[in-house]
Amino acid sequence: MALPLMPKATAVWLVENTALSFEQIAAFCGLHHLEVQAIADGEVAVGMVGLDPIANGQLTKTEIERCEKNPDLRLKLLVPDLPAPVARSKGPRYTPITKRGDKPDAIAWVIKHHPELSDAQISRLIGTTKPTIAAVRERSHWNAANIKPRSPVLLGLCTQRELEEALAIAAKYRGPVEPGEETEAEADTEADVDGGEDTPYSEHAEH
Repeated sequence: MALPLMPKATAVWLVENTALSFEQIAAFCGLHHLEVQAIADGEVAVGMVGLDPIANGQLTKTEIERCEKNPDLRLKLLVPDLPAPVARSKGPRYTPITKRGDKPDAIAWVIKHHPELSDAQISRLIGTTKPTIAAVRERSHWNAANIKPRSPVLLGLCTQRELEEALAIAAKYRGPVEPGEETEAEADTEADVDGGEDTPYSEHAEH
């Protein structure tokens, strides 16, 4: 399901300016309803300026009013007819804001189906961080109850070719290893991962 631009900022605006339920806002913004409740309680996104989805053409006032009258209804995103951004072939991986909430699902899928990949490889493949990978693996992630393993290829977080290349590297440099181990060759890639554009964001921002 497509998500609005800057989901958390959009959620802030909807909490402050509408009578929508936490569940409705969470479903529209791709967040957990407890996170939306935390926004309303002033525990999350403190000081964040809300983003008006009406002004940026992603919702209509009529659509909001329709859902305010019935908490069982869900908001429908207006998707502008714009060309998709061209993927970058080199440099740190950039993940669109609308895709960041899918990362834990992708991590869970890789851990389940390809345990031979090191944390460094997973970080580079999906564009995430080692602490996040560890949290998903140990089920200590804040949204662990809702994480469902989904292929990063199908989620658009990497290509099938990139996944196959990572698997080939794992097969070339080592056999099956314990989670968290890495080869010297893979360790060299960590500077790229840690310096990626996704680093300043917390996983809450990704969700």
